[in-house]
Amino acid sequence: MKIFIMGIVASGKTTYAKELSKQIGLPFVELDAVVYHTVDGNRVKRTPDEQVQVIHQMNAKGCWIAEGVYRPSYHLLLDLADIIIWLDPPLWKRKVRILSRHMKQVIGVEECAYKPDFQMLRNMFNWTKQFEGKREELDGILRPYLNKLVVVRDDPAKNQMLKSSILGGNE
Repeated sequence: MKIFIMGIVASGKTTYAKELSKQIGLPFVELDAVVYHTVDGNRVKRTPDEQVQVIHQMNAKGCWIAEGVYRPSYHLLLDLADIIIWLDPPLWKRKVRILSRHMKQVIGVEECAYKPDFQMLRNMFNWTKQFEGKREELDGILRPYLNKLVVVRDDPAKNQMLKSSILGGNE
């Protein structure tokens, strides 16, 4: 099984992907690791073509659970995935999560692959605002995949439709 978990910043993608990976025993891929890699101790962004190459390498290994925000270089994942999970909690909840996550990262309670400074906090709020303005565009991108798309606006761990899609009703 191949599962692509999508959502905007602070939608719960990583948390849910890790939980699901443990529950059903599929390898977890954080797509930030597809976009960025470390070169001589520095975080470097791959080109879109390089990102697609890494996705093909990941896919060649078999089953996976991948999570990330939508990027054009990830479009291939929509085709490869057996199930696409779109995590879409309310805006207020995402804003609270962004602030909470930032505070945890600054005090060192939560790890991150980037520098948790004020600029990154601003970026996360800006990305969230930009997404809200482009929501219809993403709806159009996802329209051809409705047969394998599950939209979750609540807690994914408690969502019965999602459990049924992934586990076939068996827990």
